[in-house]
Amino acid sequence: MKEKDLIFFQPLWRRIAVTLFCLAWSLYEWLSGAQLWGTITAGITIYCYWCLFHTFQPIKPTDTHVR
Repeated sequence: MKEKDLIFFQPLWRRIAVTLFCLAWSLYEWLSGAQLWGTITAGITIYCYWCLFHTFQPIKPTDTHVR
């Protein structure tokens, strides 16, 4: 991921929201009978999980003040 993406996805709620949105979209497509779009959005959901939870490494704040 790019640095701006890492900064945007630091809060856990954003990562959860994006992944759940993709999951809901995938379920909607599957339940409405669109198998192609259901497969595509399921792939997007798996990619979101992989990037945002499995391999995501949060930026740890560093103490820049020396005492």
